[in-house]
Amino acid sequence: MTRTSKRIAISTGGGDEPGLNAVIRAIVLSALNRGWECVGIRDGYNGLLAPEDCPEGGLVALDRTSVRGLTHLGGTILGTTNRGNPLRYPVKGLDGQVKEIDRSDELVALFREHGINDLVSIGGDGSLQIAHELYRKGLSVVGVPKTIDNDLDRTVVTFGFDTAVHFATECIDRLHSTAESHQRVLV
Repeated sequence: MTRTSKRIAISTGGGDEPGLNAVIRAIVLSALNRGWECVGIRDGYNGLLAPEDCPEGGLVALDRTSVRGLTHLGGTILGTTNRGNPLRYPVKGLDGQVKEIDRSDELVALFREHGINDLVSIGGDGSLQIAHELYRKGLSVVGVPKTIDNDLDRTVVTFGFDTAVHFATECIDRLHSTAESHQRVLV
C-alpha cells in the first residue's frame, strides 16, 4: 500500500448532534492509519477566518491522544457555529453598519497557506452548501451529512436523527408508565 502525505482538516458546522465526536474520532483514526496528518478547525470556519476569536487557536492538531475517549461525549471537541458563513460573512464597515461579504476565496487561500489538502465538512444543509462552494473553487471536499431533522437530500438517515428519535421515544415511554402509575394522562 502506498502512503500519501496529506494534511486534512475537519470542520463541524451548525448545531451539535449525538455522535459528532465519534465521527471526528473515526475520521482521525482512519486518516492516521493512512499516514495523513489531521487538524480540526475550531468553530466552523471561524478558526481560519477569525483565529483571534479562538482562545486556543483556530486550528487544533488531532491525533490518537486527542480523540481518545470521545465516543460517549456529546457536542463537538472542535466547537461549532451556525454563524460565520464564509459566503455571507458579517463584517462591520467604517460606518458601523454590518454587511455580508463573500470570503470563500480567502478561505480557500487559507487552506492552501496552512498546507491543507482536503476538507471533511460535517454538517447539515448550510454547512454542506458551503463545502460544495469550496469544492467548486478547487478544494478537495468530503461532506458528512449531519442533522437531527433528517431533511438532507439523498440520505436515508443521518447520524443524530436516530439517536434523537430513540431518546425522545424513551422519554415518552417513561412518561407513559408514570402516567399509568398515577392513573393520569400527561400532556
